[in-house]
Amino acid sequence: MPPITELTRIEPVYLERLEKQGIFTTGILLEVSETPARRQYLADHVDASPNDVLAWRDEALMLNLAAFGQDDHQLFIQAGIEGLRDILSLSLEEFGARLAKAARELKREPPDDLRTEGWWEQARTLEEE
Repeated sequence: MPPITELTRIEPVYLERLEKQGIFTTGILLEVSETPARRQYLADHVDASPNDVLAWRDEALMLNLAAFGQDDHQLFIQAGIEGLRDILSLSLEEFGARLAKAARELKREPPDDLRTEGWWEQARTLEEE
């Protein structure tokens, strides 16, 4: 599980407060923010809004996709994809095209079709109601 410090949507003041609550990884963050009531509880304890917690959770879900690494996170940011909701808003073709364009901009190889499709399908599996 990636550390919460890899989340780009969390301001430093919240990182410190989350760590005081024992939340050091994205896995723990996902566990303690699983339901709306838990998100509200966490928001109250770190003096954030439930929408802040939801945004952190969205990015944490993306970081926990299988075969997703730190370099992939940079690729997704370059593609304008900040979290799971951004993936869910795209068709597979659009998703692949955005990742390929971002890879060209970063002067690196794009992920292969199998990996791209795997991430896209995982996002749909993780989609919350």
